[in-house]
Amino acid sequence: MTLEEVLIQKPAERAHCTGKALEEVLVSAKDNDSLTVGVYECAKVMNLDPDSVSFCVLAMDEEFECDIALQIHFTLIQSFCFDNDISIVRVSDMQRLAEIVGDKAEQLEDAHCVLITNPADGSWEDPALEKLHLFCEESRRLNDWVPEISLPER
Repeated sequence: MTLEEVLIQKPAERAHCTGKALEEVLVSAKDNDSLTVGVYECAKVMNLDPDSVSFCVLAMDEEFECDIALQIHFTLIQSFCFDNDISIVRVSDMQRLAEIVGDKAEQLEDAHCVLITNPADGSWEDPALEKLHLFCEESRRLNDWVPEISLPER
Protein backbone atom coordinates (compact mmCIF):
# COMPACT_ATOMS: atom_id res chain seq x y z
CA MET A 1 0.00 0.00 0.00
CA THR A 2 1.40 3.38 -0.98
CA LEU A 3 1.25 6.53 1.09
CA GLU A 4 -1.35 7.94 -1.30
CA GLU A 5 -3.58 4.88 -0.77
CA VAL A 6 -3.25 5.27 3.00
CA LEU A 7 -4.15 8.96 2.78
CA ILE A 8 -7.40 8.42 0.88
CA GLN A 9 -8.75 5.92 3.40
CA LYS A 10 -11.39 7.15 5.81
CA PRO A 11 -10.09 7.52 9.41
CA ALA A 12 -12.20 4.62 10.76
CA GLU A 13 -11.13 2.37 7.88
CA ARG A 14 -7.49 3.39 8.35
CA ALA A 15 -7.65 2.66 12.09
CA HIS A 16 -9.13 -0.80 11.50
CA CYS A 17 -6.57 -1.65 8.79
CA THR A 18 -3.73 -0.38 10.96
CA GLY A 19 -4.84 -2.43 13.98
CA LYS A 20 -5.02 -5.53 11.84
CA ALA A 21 -1.59 -4.76 10.33
CA LEU A 22 -0.12 -4.34 13.83
CA GLU A 23 -1.47 -7.73 14.89
CA GLU A 24 -0.05 -9.35 11.73
CA VAL A 25 3.37 -7.76 12.31
CA LEU A 26 3.47 -8.82 15.96
CA VAL A 27 2.59 -12.43 15.10
CA SER A 28 5.12 -12.50 12.26
CA ALA A 29 7.85 -10.95 14.42
CA LYS A 30 7.13 -13.49 17.16
CA ASP A 31 7.45 -16.33 14.63
CA ASN A 32 10.76 -14.84 13.38
CA ASP A 33 12.13 -14.38 16.92
CA SER A 34 12.25 -10.60 16.34
CA LEU A 35 10.22 -9.54 19.36
CA THR A 36 11.33 -8.09 22.68
CA VAL A 37 8.71 -7.77 25.43
CA GLY A 38 8.96 -5.80 28.67
CA VAL A 39 10.07 -2.28 29.57
CA TYR A 40 13.45 -3.28 30.99
CA GLU A 41 14.21 -5.84 28.28
CA CYS A 42 13.33 -3.28 25.61
CA ALA A 43 15.53 -0.65 27.28
CA LYS A 44 18.45 -3.11 27.22
CA VAL A 45 17.99 -3.77 23.49
CA MET A 46 17.69 -0.05 22.74
CA ASN A 47 20.87 0.62 24.70
CA LEU A 48 22.94 -2.22 23.23
CA ASP A 49 21.81 -2.14 19.60
CA PRO A 50 19.45 0.73 18.71
CA ASP A 51 19.96 0.15 14.97
CA SER A 52 18.30 -3.27 15.27
CA VAL A 53 15.01 -1.75 16.49
CA SER A 54 12.42 -1.29 13.75
CA PHE A 55 9.19 -0.55 15.61
CA CYS A 56 8.00 0.15 19.16
CA VAL A 57 4.59 -0.48 20.75
CA LEU A 58 3.65 1.03 24.11
CA ALA A 59 0.62 -0.34 25.93
CA MET A 60 -1.32 1.35 28.67
CA ASP A 61 -4.53 0.38 30.39
CA GLU A 62 -6.60 1.97 33.14
CA GLU A 63 -4.93 -0.04 35.88
CA PHE A 64 -1.54 1.60 35.22
CA GLU A 65 -2.57 5.16 34.25
CA CYS A 66 -1.38 6.56 37.58
CA ASP A 67 1.92 4.63 37.62
CA ILE A 68 4.41 7.51 37.60
CA ALA A 69 7.45 5.24 37.13
CA LEU A 70 5.87 3.69 34.05
CA GLN A 71 5.00 7.14 32.66
CA ILE A 72 8.65 8.18 33.09
CA HIS A 73 9.80 5.02 31.28
CA PHE A 74 7.36 5.75 28.46
CA THR A 75 8.63 9.32 28.14
CA LEU A 76 12.24 8.13 27.93
CA ILE A 77 11.38 5.37 25.43
CA GLN A 78 9.43 7.82 23.27
CA SER A 79 12.33 10.28 23.31
CA PHE A 80 14.77 7.53 22.36
CA CYS A 81 12.53 6.43 19.50
CA PHE A 82 12.20 10.00 18.19
CA ASP A 83 15.98 10.52 18.36
CA ASN A 84 16.66 7.26 16.52
CA ASP A 85 13.87 7.46 13.90
CA ILE A 86 12.02 4.45 15.28
CA SER A 87 8.30 4.33 14.53
CA ILE A 88 6.23 4.16 17.69
CA VAL A 89 2.54 3.61 18.46
CA ARG A 90 0.41 3.25 21.56
CA VAL A 91 -2.31 0.69 22.24
CA SER A 92 -4.87 0.95 25.02
CA ASP A 93 -5.45 -2.76 25.59
CA MET A 94 -2.40 -4.25 27.27
CA GLN A 95 -4.19 -7.55 27.90
CA ARG A 96 -4.93 -7.99 24.19
CA LEU A 97 -1.32 -7.13 23.33
CA ALA A 98 -0.11 -9.70 25.88
CA GLU A 99 -2.35 -12.33 24.26
CA ILE A 100 -0.77 -11.66 20.87
CA VAL A 101 2.88 -11.59 21.93
CA GLY A 102 2.78 -14.09 24.80
CA ASP A 103 2.98 -17.84 24.85
CA LYS A 104 0.14 -19.91 26.26
CA ALA A 105 2.54 -21.37 28.83
CA GLU A 106 3.67 -18.04 30.21
CA GLN A 107 1.56 -15.16 31.41
CA LEU A 108 3.11 -11.84 30.43
CA GLU A 109 2.83 -9.30 33.19
CA ASP A 110 5.00 -6.64 31.55
CA ALA A 111 3.69 -6.20 28.02
CA HIS A 112 3.82 -2.42 28.44
CA CYS A 113 6.56 -2.15 25.84
CA VAL A 114 7.17 -4.36 22.80
CA LEU A 115 9.96 -3.91 20.27
CA ILE A 116 10.11 -5.38 16.81
CA THR A 117 13.74 -5.87 15.86
CA ASN A 118 15.45 -6.68 12.60
CA PRO A 119 17.07 -10.12 12.51
CA ALA A 120 20.85 -10.23 12.22
CA ASP A 121 20.71 -11.53 8.64
CA GLY A 122 18.21 -8.83 7.63
CA SER A 123 16.05 -11.30 5.73
CA TRP A 124 12.73 -10.54 7.41
CA GLU A 125 10.52 -8.08 5.56
CA ASP A 126 6.81 -7.62 6.08
CA PRO A 127 4.42 -5.50 3.98
CA ALA A 128 2.26 -4.93 7.06
CA LEU A 129 5.28 -3.40 8.83
CA GLU A 130 5.74 -1.02 5.91
CA LYS A 131 2.05 -0.06 6.23
CA LEU A 132 2.62 0.73 9.92
CA HIS A 133 5.66 2.87 9.12
CA LEU A 134 3.57 4.81 6.57
CA PHE A 135 0.80 5.26 9.16
CA CYS A 136 3.31 6.63 11.69
CA GLU A 137 4.84 8.94 9.08
CA GLU A 138 1.44 10.35 8.19
CA SER A 139 0.51 10.72 11.87
CA ARG A 140 3.68 12.72 12.52
CA ARG A 141 2.74 15.05 9.65
CA LEU A 142 -0.52 15.68 11.52
CA ASN A 143 1.42 16.35 14.76
CA ASP A 144 0.30 13.06 16.30
CA TRP A 145 3.72 11.85 17.40
CA VAL A 146 2.57 8.67 19.17
CA PRO A 147 -0.64 7.58 17.43
CA GLU A 148 -2.99 5.19 19.19
CA ILE A 149 -4.02 1.99 17.44
CA SER A 150 -6.84 -0.31 18.50
CA LEU A 151 -6.04 -3.98 18.23
CA PRO A 152 -8.82 -6.10 16.70
CA GLU A 153 -10.83 -8.22 19.11
CA ARG A 154 -10.79 -11.98 18.87
